[in-house]
Amino acid sequence: MRLLAPPTLAGLLAACAGAPAVPPQPTTKPTPEASIAAAPAPLPAHLRELSGRLLGVPRDGEVELALLLVDARGLPQGLLGNIQLTGNGATLPFRLPFNPKAFIPGVQVELRGRVNRAGRLILRLPPQPIRHSDSQQLGELQLVPAP
Repeated sequence: MRLLAPPTLAGLLAACAGAPAVPPQPTTKPTPEASIAAAPAPLPAHLRELSGRLLGVPRDGEVELALLLVDARGLPQGLLGNIQLTGNGATLPFRLPFNPKAFIPGVQVELRGRVNRAGRLILRLPPQPIRHSDSQQLGELQLVPAP
């Protein structure tokens, strides 16, 4: 038994010392233009979305968009969906998914937004009323200075 141990150990070490098998990598890399033009991920059938573009977001601005149920006094009563984005200094596209079953008949729904930079509120999105629970393209939305 002692005579077989050194050759067996040497065989195991030799097997482990070989180059590891590497799975083949794709030879073509997608170009930045191809990744920009790629279609967004499909939305699950039970969800809808608001989409559009935000104007005036500075580079590194932290954007938060929220779809809110709002009472008669304009106070938020519930959150239907929200997203957070980072500004790139250009027009900033967004897609905000939400569940249409969360809409309550007779209760006002608004899209609201704000932009922070270094922890300080710098811009806001004037409240955008959302009248129905279908997917909507809101177009270009202009941010205004925060008070």
